[in-house]
Amino acid sequence: MNEMENSNAAKPALSERVRSLRLTESSDTPGNGGAWRTWIPWALCVFFVCAAGVFALEALSPIDDDLIKKLAQERGLNVGKGGADSTAGKLVLPGAPGSSSTTVDISLESKGYVVAFKLIQVSPKITGTVMKLNIMEGKKVEKGFVLAVLEDVEYKSDYLHSVAAVRTAKARVDELKTYRGEEIQQAKAELDDSVAQFDQMLAKYNRTVALKQRSAVAPEDYEAAVSSYNSMKARVERLRLALQLLEKGPRDAKIAAADGDYRLALADLAKAKWRFQNTQIVAPITGIILSKKTEEGNLVNPSAFSSGLSASLCEMADLYDLEVDLSIAERDIAKVFERQECRIRAEAFPERIYTGYVSRIMPMADRSKAAVPVRVCVQFPAQDPKSQPLPKEEQGAYLRPDMGAIVTFLNRKAANTSK
Repeated sequence: MNEMENSNAAKPALSERVRSLRLTESSDTPGNGGAWRTWIPWALCVFFVCAAGVFALEALSPIDDDLIKKLAQERGLNVGKGGADSTAGKLVLPGAPGSSSTTVDISLESKGYVVAFKLIQVSPKITGTVMKLNIMEGKKVEKGFVLAVLEDVEYKSDYLHSVAAVRTAKARVDELKTYRGEEIQQAKAELDDSVAQFDQMLAKYNRTVALKQRSAVAPEDYEAAVSSYNSMKARVERLRLALQLLEKGPRDAKIAAADGDYRLALADLAKAKWRFQNTQIVAPITGIILSKKTEEGNLVNPSAFSSGLSASLCEMADLYDLEVDLSIAERDIAKVFERQECRIRAEAFPERIYTGYVSRIMPMADRSKAAVPVRVCVQFPAQDPKSQPLPKEEQGAYLRPDMGAIVTFLNRKAANTSK
């Protein structure tokens, strides 16, 4: 019994064993980091209450009409006293001096890119080495300005050779045509002289024949008279045939052949002259050079698009004649129509507004974009009430190819169109 009591006394009590298994109450220990868990929920509650209060104040505060008007004017709109919703989708257009402004509904607003109506890739018409180059990006040139000069030794030689061939062929034709009349007159004179001599010989022959019948002429004289008569008769016939040949014989065929050679030489001369003249490459239009494609010393070839040679010299365009290329979504294309008046402004210069109109609605849609390509022609500044082209000083200054532009489509047709 005593041993059992001693063993029970050696073992700890059950309550003590359970207390030894409990975690240490760290939160009760001062100076530790567990206290922050108690105030996080309260901090979140305070934050949400403050945020709700801010949103409520903004919802109940009055709208700043001046700020809205300023933003609307930057977009080309005009907002009245009733707030943004009272004139949303309208544009106030200034009238002519002495007249009131006009309010027009806005059908659509879309972004596009400025493109040149005529973008020309200047290419040589012949193959050659560039000896002189007068091309610089941004340079304004007039129509006919010499952009480049190619090596012309071979082409000049061919041209001079063709000039000489034409002169030779022309001389041959003149020889056959110009002096033909004189030759015919000469042949007629010889024939007339022979006919006169033949008449004399005929009379002498007749007298000799009569004298022989009376045996009053020597045989030698008779034979001489007969021989002279036959010889003169043959000569007259030969001269008559020669005259006929001059008038309508193979001489006509010779003239036709010579004339053909002359025309062939003229054709070769025209080709050689064209090739020689094209050693100087001139500007086809008045415009601005957009990019340079070659340098001096390069070999250019008009058919070298697939080879390593240069196929063009430069790209140029008339920046007085501009368009905006847009892709209008299919759901909005019903709002666009031909000759629709538009307002255009470049994203880089939003304060400059230009007038335009829808010049073309392309017949095919773009499947990948689910849109229809539309072109808007740029006409004149919107603040100018007259229909004037793009001012000369603004060519290439504010509207440049591939520059982004915002187009506002008005719900009316343009009064003045240039195309």
